[in-house]
Amino acid sequence: MKGLVAPSIGIVGRIVAILLITLLLEFGVSTLLYERASRFAVREDEAHRLAEHLVISRKLVADEEPRGRAEMAAELTTDRYALRWQQALPPPPPIAPALDEMREQVVAWEPSLAAADLRLQLTSPGRNPFVTGGLRLPDGSWLYFRTIEPLVTVNLAVERILLTLIPAMGLMGLGILLVRRMLFPLRRLAAAAEEFGHSGAGGAVPESGPGEVRRMTGAFNRMQERITRLIAEQAQALAAVGHDMRTPLARLKLRSDAIREPELRQSVAQDVAEMEAMIASLLAFLGGDEEPEQPVRSDLAVLCATIVDHLSDAGHDATYVGPDHLDLVLRPMALRRAINNLTDNAARYGDHVWLRLSQDADGVKIVVEDDGPGIPEEDFARVLEPFVRLDDARQRDTVGFGLGLAIVARTVEAQGGTLALSTRDGGGLCATIRLAAVPPPGKV
Repeated sequence: MKGLVAPSIGIVGRIVAILLITLLLEFGVSTLLYERASRFAVREDEAHRLAEHLVISRKLVADEEPRGRAEMAAELTTDRYALRWQQALPPPPPIAPALDEMREQVVAWEPSLAAADLRLQLTSPGRNPFVTGGLRLPDGSWLYFRTIEPLVTVNLAVERILLTLIPAMGLMGLGILLVRRMLFPLRRLAAAAEEFGHSGAGGAVPESGPGEVRRMTGAFNRMQERITRLIAEQAQALAAVGHDMRTPLARLKLRSDAIREPELRQSVAQDVAEMEAMIASLLAFLGGDEEPEQPVRSDLAVLCATIVDHLSDAGHDATYVGPDHLDLVLRPMALRRAINNLTDNAARYGDHVWLRLSQDADGVKIVVEDDGPGIPEEDFARVLEPFVRLDDARQRDTVGFGLGLAIVARTVEAQGGTLALSTRDGGGLCATIRLAAVPPPGKV
């Protein structure tokens, strides 16, 4: 069973991982496609500008007298293109293959350049690409040009990556919210199952969400109804059995008073008392004798002092250590029974009983100590289980089924607290009850 609850990634984590992987793949592919498309868009824009400038420059330089063409070319130089004319210069080299498409775009924008033997090439002084080339004038001379600024190319700068990631992360966040909303009925079902296991039925869980979750919720609601019905029937049966058994025991107790022999009468009375104690402890543990008790604000210090006074009146050596008053919201009758079980157990096996009450930042602590034989540390957990009696540490002729500590543990848990056993300094048993200062909802 433990292997089924090994630590693993939850459903939300798995779906988020799938979304993240999908978005990363989509981001990588989209970035490559966008970079390729943008590169073509940049070159097309550059080709359009270059075509317009070359058409105007070619016409103006061609119309100028040869002696003034160099000056005209210098005047036509802009902050984007540099022009130069010299009749004696050789023609530019053949078109670079990488700019064939750009030349086609230039000619497409200005068809008149098709007859000018337009040539383009890409030069890269350092790491910056520039477009250079030339075109032939009607008299056979050449007009050379070059881009002054490097050709703009797409780069994967951090700013661009962030700009691309923003919508992707937004979509991912939206997807996570939708997934969480979709899985909300499953989380609500898990919370209801946890609450049902600790504090009984908490009402039917609304059947919503995906079909599988709705079917699971419906099955849980039906199971919860069956368990609640079985528990109620068990409580009714136990209450009826307890009532029916107490009636003949009461008759036996009355008839034992008629026995003339003192020893026999005392023996029968002890047997009847033992049977009553066994029935009471069994019903208290199984819930057949339980009545609903509402939590109220009670003085825990007075309750503990009263228990110690009763022990002292019964002839036991008992001491109370704690404040005179300590108000706390609790079920006083149930907690009184739990503390009584601990103090009776301590008085039975020890010569002296200490009941200590204190409060700190973590809550309230009730400690019951005795100077008896104690319990081996390896049996601390086992002795809290029902129907367990330790022959080595406890006498065999004690009354009950061995449910005392189990009843205390269950009662304290219902109060929102914990019960822990330890060995007392100097020998004996130390039972510590810890209660929260403010009980959690549903606990008390």
